[in-house]
Amino acid sequence: MKEIADAMLLQQYLAMPQLETVLPEALLPHLSLYGYEPGEFVCSQGETPQQLYVLVKGKLKIYTNTAEGRAIILSFKTPIEVIGDIEYIRGTDIHNTVEAVTPVHMIVIPYKWLRKYGKDHAPLLQFLLEIITRKFTIKSNAFSFNLLYPVEVRLASYMLSVCFDESDTRFHGKLRTDQLKDAANLIGTSYRHMNRIIQQFCAEGLLERRKGVIVVKDKEGLRKRASENIYE
Repeated sequence: MKEIADAMLLQQYLAMPQLETVLPEALLPHLSLYGYEPGEFVCSQGETPQQLYVLVKGKLKIYTNTAEGRAIILSFKTPIEVIGDIEYIRGTDIHNTVEAVTPVHMIVIPYKWLRKYGKDHAPLLQFLLEIITRKFTIKSNAFSFNLLYPVEVRLASYMLSVCFDESDTRFHGKLRTDQLKDAANLIGTSYRHMNRIIQQFCAEGLLERRKGVIVVKDKEGLRKRASENIYE
């Protein structure tokens, strides 16, 4: 994580259609822009939050740990998305772990200034309401997806989500093999079973195993196997 001291870039992001009328003027001097590299954590489940994050570039992976000790992937997020909104409203610890999948830019808003200048600002409250209600629907669907769909569908969806970013053509369809155990855990299967499915996908020409990476060879074929990219 590093702060991006680029006022013009921050202004460009604030001019995005989803944001340009949302934030009150008095709050703008208190905003910061931060960058995260793939694999960096934005926040972790159980932490005490101090700020709101607005995703304006890149892709995030959201997952949670259950009471039984399982990690379950909930979704992948692309702009515009907000992290820390439920925690801000309810005054709770961070609900889910958030990790950068691609290079990410986030607008960071400290809670103390958000409470001072934003608690009565109707456009901001409406924006947060829409984001929060969408999240509850996505979380419910994610748990159903992990219970009802076979591993083949979950793996195809995961590969599409973690290996591609439609807004960044430089981000190619590859997954490092040292990430496979984490991937198996997140989609709710064993490492051995996932390797069998990868071998099956390789035989079908959907994937290719190379030294240190799994490469997507047939994106559209993988999309058909996923039926719909449920994680997004």
